[in-house]
Amino acid sequence: MQKYIDGQSKADGATPPSELPRIPQSAGSTGRAAVYVPVLTSRGGSVTAATEASVHAPGARLAEALGLAAAIDLEVVANGLVPLRAIRPSTLLGSGKVEEIKHLVAEEHIELVVIDYPLTPVQQRNLEKALGAKVVDRTGLILEIFGRRARTAEGKLQVQLANLTYAKSRLVRAWTHLERQRGGAGFLGGPGETQKELDKRMLQDEIDSIKVDLEKVKRTRALHRKGRAQVPYPVVALVGYTNAGKSTLFNTLTGADVLAKDLLFATLDPTMREVKLVSGRRIILADTVGFISELPTTLIAAFRATLEEVLEADVILHVRDIASDESEAQRADVLRVLGELGIPTDGPDCAILEVWNKADIVEPEHLSVLQLKAGREASGAHVVSALTGVGVPALLAAVDDRLTKTDNILTLAIDPAQGALMAWLHQNSEVLGQEAGEDGTLRYRLRIDKTRAGRLQARLAAVGEAGARIV
Repeated sequence: MQKYIDGQSKADGATPPSELPRIPQSAGSTGRAAVYVPVLTSRGGSVTAATEASVHAPGARLAEALGLAAAIDLEVVANGLVPLRAIRPSTLLGSGKVEEIKHLVAEEHIELVVIDYPLTPVQQRNLEKALGAKVVDRTGLILEIFGRRARTAEGKLQVQLANLTYAKSRLVRAWTHLERQRGGAGFLGGPGETQKELDKRMLQDEIDSIKVDLEKVKRTRALHRKGRAQVPYPVVALVGYTNAGKSTLFNTLTGADVLAKDLLFATLDPTMREVKLVSGRRIILADTVGFISELPTTLIAAFRATLEEVLEADVILHVRDIASDESEAQRADVLRVLGELGIPTDGPDCAILEVWNKADIVEPEHLSVLQLKAGREASGAHVVSALTGVGVPALLAAVDDRLTKTDNILTLAIDPAQGALMAWLHQNSEVLGQEAGEDGTLRYRLRIDKTRAGRLQARLAAVGEAGARIV
């Protein structure tokens, strides 16, 4: 529930914040925190999210910010919307509100104040000095979550890269000691080099080193993708807003035990499993990191590699939390990011199927309306419950049908001596059946996608009709 802050404490003493942008640690929790979402107020009293690009209601933004805080076990002791007539360049918030929060911080022994807004380095520094507590913005909080959740080597490197890039831009946060000059020569720094310049150069060296490591990892991933390309199974990727239920659906479809919690960013590293459809077709199902509104550009770039399965996918299942009042706004966020990645979101080249999840918590009368609406969607939409399995069989049938439309079903008569061709068929197509023909040839019935069908024609031409032919 949204509320406005009303700090009334008379205490104003607090310990000055440290210089490093780390979230505090305390016994039993990550730390005591306050979470605030700035909102702009009009003369009539109406409010809108302070971030102009946001399509989310202020109350929903607050709920999401609290979810982000819960994702790293912060003990939130105060939260609310902060009304603003205008955004101040120095502190973002007005002086009166800063003073109110300052008293609240001292009274409640708050260690961390989260401002759900992209703070400038100057605003962050000034707020920390004024409040006597650590201050992080939306980007800093998301980076902290990513840092704790990444598991793979590449995921950790991407987090480090994003963190260092973010930290480099925040050196202005530090205190005056960063402006002291130091002498030295060579790699120790030239005459008159300030501490801030040295720190920035050291950060850049670390960034360059991580980029080199990432290139090595990317080359390894490219080899893995090349190996997967030899497998004749299409890739179906799950995408969606964070906490939409992607991992729960992934577990339902695959029988896997991927972490699935009512938690933002529960999944950060891509997971892939094989699934057999009713038709007998096998697919590779990929679970991916969740999207979120106003994801910083640096994070989109840093985590692009974790979305490679989406870029390569034959079908994209866009999982939506249809029970959320923010479902349409979340849809817009996801489609915008997919578009930035170069993925068609409409038209004949669009490979997206919408999955309207969490039907089990939708009111029955509203559910029937949703089902009618889903049936009218031009691109196709399916109402499901990943938790109970309702609607999942129809969804899988739709995936099968979508993949079949681009396939070729062929029957080949092959000379038994063409072992290399038969091995290629097993690697590059789905062999639906084989039997011996009356003329001594082997009859292969197979399903092959349009890309590999062209390669097959070249191979048939190479062996000639005596070696193999389409019948």
